[in-house]
Amino acid sequence: MATIKNVPVICLVLLIISLTTLMTSCSKSEPTTGQDMYTTQLSSDEIVNSAFKDEFPLQYESYLKNMTPENDNTSKFVEEIEPNLPILFHNYGFMLEYNKTRGHTYALEDVLSIARINDDSIGSCMTCKSTAVPALLDEMGEDYWGANFKEEIVPLTLAYGEGFESDELGTYGHLSIGCSDCHDPVTMELRITRPSFTNAMARQGIDVTEATKNDMRSYVCAQCHVEYYFEPDKGKVTFPWDNGLKPEDMFEYKENQAKEKGFEYDWIHGISGAPMLKAQHPEFEIWSYGPHGEADVSCADCHMPYERTDGSKKITSHHWSSPMDNIEQTCRTCHSDKSEADLVERVENIQSRHLEAMEETQAHSVRAHYYVNRMITAGAPQERIEEAQWHIRKGQWFWDIIAAENSDGFHNPQGGMDAMRTSSDASNEAVLIAIEELIKLEVDLDELEEQIERTIQAVYNEEDPALKHTHATNDYFPNILELDD
Repeated sequence: MATIKNVPVICLVLLIISLTTLMTSCSKSEPTTGQDMYTTQLSSDEIVNSAFKDEFPLQYESYLKNMTPENDNTSKFVEEIEPNLPILFHNYGFMLEYNKTRGHTYALEDVLSIARINDDSIGSCMTCKSTAVPALLDEMGEDYWGANFKEEIVPLTLAYGEGFESDELGTYGHLSIGCSDCHDPVTMELRITRPSFTNAMARQGIDVTEATKNDMRSYVCAQCHVEYYFEPDKGKVTFPWDNGLKPEDMFEYKENQAKEKGFEYDWIHGISGAPMLKAQHPEFEIWSYGPHGEADVSCADCHMPYERTDGSKKITSHHWSSPMDNIEQTCRTCHSDKSEADLVERVENIQSRHLEAMEETQAHSVRAHYYVNRMITAGAPQERIEEAQWHIRKGQWFWDIIAAENSDGFHNPQGGMDAMRTSSDASNEAVLIAIEELIKLEVDLDELEEQIERTIQAVYNEEDPALKHTHATNDYFPNILELDD
């Protein structure tokens, strides 16, 4: 028998087959069946979620689970969650209302009612909230992005779904994030429906039309679970990925390429006067260089596991939830050597350390805003104020890019800690600059610290989340934007 280094060839063949089987099991690619050639009776431009019910009853039943819990719309501003947010986002829409996430089926309802949407909001704000967006883009073209949200976008969106409302999907669930966002209604093949993702990938030399099925099981999520900004001319949703997907890569982009294109900042902070950057929800970016992303474990592998229904039929779950809700079908399909209790403990340890670090990082950023406020009112040199403001901008970006990511550090434990360390260093540098100048101006630093603590506590003590931001400024720390020239 032929051998290679004294190993029988048949043994090598069996080893390769075994390894291939194991890798296939862990990558969990969709099995190839006759269903891949299935053609529905639906229109190619179907966008109403309930239209898919009859042909895909099991998947639809799974999708309906996203409707619970219906009333879990808790404010993040409560002291048990993130009470510093009304300070950190002062003078920006996020200081008015910022709630815990709930099911994707509520996306349209929530964007229509959230206090952050105002009379000046634009079409881009709808981009990841409704299945109607591709239809809006087809009808309005490039005018969609900058169109008035309330006067133009909302009436058109609701008109697309008029007459197709569904009690089981609530007021707007029939047009909320759903089937056609990720599937071609005729072939049910995974597809990209948001051009911002396609454009961002193309700028990196990646053609999404050549993506593997495993890639697509993450790409469809990455259309929305990403960081973005509105480019200045048309308000178009743009992903800052040209330099890479790490927080430092995106910050470099915003400090250079974005500025060259006219984008300077998302808002001016009311306490420090710093030109700020707002991070969104960069699950795709943070996951991409974390342990699961580097192992080619897709978003769907963990958040849409295979499940058995009707006793035997195997489908992909369309209840988008935490893997912790179904560990046997998510984590243990690959980590079978670990018990459920072991896996839960590991995740909880990662997330608790992450949340503790995030709380400390937020505190550094809050302190920096108030120190720079005092620099301004005490008359410190403008160039030193601007230097400190830049460090505030950097510090809050590196905190927010992790805080806005919805895994509490699990998608990328090391990447999250690295970003928060960068954040703390930058915020503390802003404070050091302020201290140097305030000492020269003979400002009482003990009194300053007392006023900071008193102001923070006033924000915490306000019971109405919508009013917490009103206590973030006062006579000692005036709103910088309201000061007389």
